[in-house]
Amino acid sequence: MSTPSLPTVPPSTFRAAGALVALEGATALVAAVVLLIRAVGGVEDTVANGYGTAGWFAVAGAVVGAAGVALVLGKRWGRAVALVVQLLLLPVVWSLLTDSHQPFYGVLLGSVVLAILVLLFSPPSSRWMAAEYAHVDDDGN
Repeated sequence: MSTPSLPTVPPSTFRAAGALVALEGATALVAAVVLLIRAVGGVEDTVANGYGTAGWFAVAGAVVGAAGVALVLGKRWGRAVALVVQLLLLPVVWSLLTDSHQPFYGVLLGSVVLAILVLLFSPPSSRWMAAEYAHVDDDGN
């Protein structure tokens, strides 16, 4: 009995989620550059160190961007990173909508986060992810 081959091309839902995650990563990298320019320019930041915040955004943006590219290329590991990031962004969305009084940004970020979660948990994405574990061994198990 031959082992069925795994589908190599990810579904469009998986790749679309990857594009949105990569956009999140790029946005974080842009924020890092802006924060670095502000810190170099001497803008006083009494709440947080501009260099440290810029570094944090750069690392986070690189990791999230890499996960997005991985999803677009059909690498399954990117899904875990993307899901954790979206779950961590949900309280940020809530804060933007409530305490921060920034409903425009809250709705914008919330829409992206929910779209990514829907795309990653959609039936085509879930079937494609599960296909790796659905193969049958040579002895029928």
